[in-house]
Amino acid sequence: MVFEEMGITFSVAPSCILRDSDAYPGGEWLPGAVLNAAANCLTAKPGRTPSNVAIVWRDEGKDSEPLNFVTVEELRKKVCSLVANALDALNLAKGSAIAIDMPMNVNAVTIYLAIVLAGYIVVSIADSFAAPAISMRLKISEAKAIFTQDCILRDDKELPLYSRVVEAKAPMAIVIPARGSSTSIKGFRADDLSWEDFLGRADHTKADIYTTVEQPAYQFSNILFSSGTTGEPKAIPWTHLTPLKAAADGWCHMDIRKGDVVAWPTNLGWMMGPWLVYASLLNGASMALYNGSPNSSGFAKFVQDAKVTMLGVVPSIVRTWKSTDCTAGFDWSTIRCFSSTGEASSVDDYLWLMGRACYKPVIEYCGGTEIGGGFITGSLLQPQALSAFSTPAMGCNLFILDSNGNPLPQDSAGIGELALDPTLFGSSTTLLNADHHEVYFSGMPEWNAKVLRRHGDEFERTTEGYYRAHGRADDTMNLGGIKVSSIEIERICNRVNDAILETAAIGVPPVGGGPEQLTIAVVFKDQSPQAEDLNQLKLMFNSALKKLNPLFKVSSVVVVPSLPRTASNKVMRRVLRKEFTQAKHSKI
Repeated sequence: MVFEEMGITFSVAPSCILRDSDAYPGGEWLPGAVLNAAANCLTAKPGRTPSNVAIVWRDEGKDSEPLNFVTVEELRKKVCSLVANALDALNLAKGSAIAIDMPMNVNAVTIYLAIVLAGYIVVSIADSFAAPAISMRLKISEAKAIFTQDCILRDDKELPLYSRVVEAKAPMAIVIPARGSSTSIKGFRADDLSWEDFLGRADHTKADIYTTVEQPAYQFSNILFSSGTTGEPKAIPWTHLTPLKAAADGWCHMDIRKGDVVAWPTNLGWMMGPWLVYASLLNGASMALYNGSPNSSGFAKFVQDAKVTMLGVVPSIVRTWKSTDCTAGFDWSTIRCFSSTGEASSVDDYLWLMGRACYKPVIEYCGGTEIGGGFITGSLLQPQALSAFSTPAMGCNLFILDSNGNPLPQDSAGIGELALDPTLFGSSTTLLNADHHEVYFSGMPEWNAKVLRRHGDEFERTTEGYYRAHGRADDTMNLGGIKVSSIEIERICNRVNDAILETAAIGVPPVGGGPEQLTIAVVFKDQSPQAEDLNQLKLMFNSALKKLNPLFKVSSVVVVPSLPRTASNKVMRRVLRKEFTQAKHSKI
């Protein structure tokens, strides 16, 4: 019914919806189906015509100028006659991985759809990453080419991007100028192509014509990355089924429908970038893209002018809006609902957010890259509670495990590590650089003769039937919507000063709720330093962590005599997290 509602077409229809299979935990979805997820974004939907708007956008700094629009037909022509044909002229084998490392703008979306349409695989890389992180992802995915920009324009600043790609020793790069012409790009490598030269390779005798590469349902369409607990990011392939999961979540839980305008500040390097593409276009809605910082009055005006109906956020953005009051004076009355993901939210901040749009609800949305969407969320058919979830996502069963690792009765209140029913449409079935079974299923309990799927978050089901998240149950934390292992951060911090014996990186929730804040517990070899030395150490930590990700920031440094450990000598970061959280609350 959902596929019919979204107008999904298959070149070969599935033999059934779901069947048991030893090869797929939870069963094989849509066996025998052949389709192309990108092609489904470019065709007319029930109630949508080629002249309807697919993308509405605006550049930062042009906030008083008219909006820009791309219709469904114009997007199809850009994807097919220009980029897809030019991709084939590169003579890469079908199924090759091609990376995108650029801001999420019209060009990025066009390139993304063209890569999938033409039978290649997108490698998603966030434009905030430093060269080592870019290099690691290119090697893991074996990318044969990369699309990038010369720089990123933010708040009248030019942030380097192409130079980071060059430093990462990337393969052939296709470089798009952020403004001006390609002749102004510095440090251009001999084997790289300008955007103009790349498009010039397209066979223009095939204008408006491109034969979609239809794919088996489980063929890879996108490789995304999520940090594990080993230091190397997990390479998670999305198939051509995963986009259908993302779009179904948007249809069911955020009520995204034909004629809607959907905005969510994000990037193709994170799962919410591809999610936005599919959740909007597969549902016949328009995607709203602001090419600039979302922490500005310019973005707030864009939401007003574009008449956004569903606005997605992360809590840190809302906190900035509230503190700067940059949304004041703008009319957000077209918004029917908000949605929030990436971090734990604050009740006070989100009550304020609702007030910007006549107190429309916030649909909390929690999932993962390996899920292709959410496993727990809210619904406009239920009463919502601020900073809480009201329901498992459509098609998902949740289990909270007790201290012995056994599932609690499904409708009972309790708190513990979360596990998922493996019969979850669109979720991952393999990893490129890790054992999928070991990561998600090894050691997990059974339910109804099926091994449950590990997720790793600690969740509470309240007596009122709502769910609340309590952070990671393992040694992974969430910083600014980015999952990162403690080990990755500690490895860098341990080398900052010779006086450091060891460190522990802990994500501590702030008083009143909200995103985790990074605290570094430090054990020194000899005597503890003075307070001013700790401030200097904090600056050194922040400087060093920029190489891992410029968005990571140390909130506080705490000196401890030793780190708590298990009998097998593993650091008990959960103990430190509890101590630091209690200490914060005791100061109120």
